[in-house]
Amino acid sequence: MGKKKANTKKRSPGSAPATQRSLLKVQRDLVGLLNQFGETSEALARRRLATGGPFHDLRFEHELLDAAMAAHAGPLPPRCVRAVLRELLSGARSLVKQLRVAYLGPTYSYSHLAAIERFGSSAELVPVATIAAVFEELNRGHVDFGIVPIENSTDGRVVDTLGMFTRLPVRICGEVQLRIHHFLLGRGARNEIHEVYSKPQALSQCREWLSKHLPTARLVEMTSTAAAAQLAAEKPGAAAIASLQAAVNYELNVLAEKIEDNPHNVTRFAVIGDHEVPRTGRDKTAVMLELAHTPGSLADATAVFKRHRINLTWIESFPMPNTEQEYLFFVEMEGHPEEARIKRALASLARKTDRLVVLGSYCQNPPSE
Repeated sequence: MGKKKANTKKRSPGSAPATQRSLLKVQRDLVGLLNQFGETSEALARRRLATGGPFHDLRFEHELLDAAMAAHAGPLPPRCVRAVLRELLSGARSLVKQLRVAYLGPTYSYSHLAAIERFGSSAELVPVATIAAVFEELNRGHVDFGIVPIENSTDGRVVDTLGMFTRLPVRICGEVQLRIHHFLLGRGARNEIHEVYSKPQALSQCREWLSKHLPTARLVEMTSTAAAAQLAAEKPGAAAIASLQAAVNYELNVLAEKIEDNPHNVTRFAVIGDHEVPRTGRDKTAVMLELAHTPGSLADATAVFKRHRINLTWIESFPMPNTEQEYLFFVEMEGHPEEARIKRALASLARKTDRLVVLGSYCQNPPSE
């Protein structure tokens, strides 16, 4: 008898059933660790409340996320790991107390996405109709935090937000930088679109694309991108510029993706609330200045930052209410008031201004997808 032929077929690293069993074991271990994390987080939150400390420690959450991302080596994308950890922290908080957070609605507006990015979906996210209403809800104590857009890398300042800082004594205690991708959404084909609905800022950020691809379409301003998506779902011949999440929520087709003219389009949101954030080492501080309406007053104020070697990350002028040609200035600097140089600079600045309001300090965050 001849010799049996050897089986030369290459074997896979492991059979599918064995890999599935391995995955199930990892999952069981992971669920156990998640529950352990939740129990420890709950105990920490209750201890803080019992000793009069802050229930929601923004600085500690930053440290947790930073430590986790520093240890992350793949293969999962960093944004995936960060999202899992964010939801884990959100769920752990809700075991003790569910945070109420106001944002400019409706759901799946960019403000809603920024609120999820910062507080997770286990928080009670409260949609309101205007930016002013976010401030009012916080000022009346109806919510723990609010989240409002403050500037966009394409369109600059958000006037409604700056105006509310002049009217109400509200602090900034955090920021969210959200990378904004705009999608053209609708029910029909692109060549059937006669009207495009969205927020003024979103229309502005896509004006070159719209001019090239939908030159005859009528552009209609709405209070939010999510409201535009809702209308596009109901009206034939209409499209909306909104987020991909809004497309899913309102069952719209994506007619064109990432139509923003600036591929690096980022909107920065301020987290507002009665919460002081201790120094982290990578902080920013925002102030509001009222200057004398005299020659050189702004130059004298900005010279303070140069003298103390403080880098400015943002400066905006804003018309002072009920005056003619007088302005307030919003300034953001690197550093924290606990630092000696910042403390000295603020003291010097107070002597050169008619009014100085420290709006708050917060940790710098990179843009999130």
